[in-house]
Amino acid sequence: MINFNNVGKQYPNGTVALKNVSLQIKQGEFVAIIGLSGAGKSTLIRLINKMIEPTSGQLIVNEVLVDESLKGLPLRKFRRQIGMVFQSFNLVERTTVIKNVLAAKIADKGFLASILGYYSKKDHLDALEALHKVGILDKAFIRADQLSGGQMQRVALSRTLAQDPTIILADEPVASLDPVTADMIMTDFKRINQEYNITIIANMHHVDVALKFVKRVIGIKAGEIVFDGPSSAITEDILKMIYDRELTEDDIMFKKVAVL
Repeated sequence: MINFNNVGKQYPNGTVALKNVSLQIKQGEFVAIIGLSGAGKSTLIRLINKMIEPTSGQLIVNEVLVDESLKGLPLRKFRRQIGMVFQSFNLVERTTVIKNVLAAKIADKGFLASILGYYSKKDHLDALEALHKVGILDKAFIRADQLSGGQMQRVALSRTLAQDPTIILADEPVASLDPVTADMIMTDFKRINQEYNITIIANMHHVDVALKFVKRVIGIKAGEIVFDGPSSAITEDILKMIYDRELTEDDIMFKKVAVL
């Protein structure tokens, strides 16, 4: 369970990113967050794993109060439950796929073991199982720079799964992919959500992709939640209200030739 209770976030430069946000996200939900750039989407998900801290209100994640007192070993233990997938994949492209996935285990290692890159047999089996879950086990021992964009994002998702998370945060996970590949990656997210009951919260730039794959949509405008409900309830008028204008082609997935 993720519980925001009147949470606000103001950055040191004075920018107010979130204003009195209150919402609950239950275990096993697949939620898309939509809104303009700068509306507060990334701030909201970065609060969940304490990449940043709230400046007001109360945030509780998996029964843990996320505030300035959460640090050190308790913070590391807390973050092991929460995976993160980025638009840019964040892979070490000059090493193998399996080594990228094994990086998820570093937090559990001692200093020397992490420096030397020592991983147990179980660590390797977990990494191979994570690759199997997203259908790229056959790529385990090739270099990451030989992969397509979609395959790289699958490796990033595998690395997250190797943590055995209860929550996955995805920040624009398909924004850099073509429409066909984006659909494939979102299908992976949906299947993982359903098969493993992992909560997935994804910031989505392209509205049509969000509506196609999730059941719940949260719309943010200028730091405030202006819509929270089923994707089936989204209308053109609601989208116009969230985006403060008619949607442009850039707000939906471009109609371009897929590059697989």
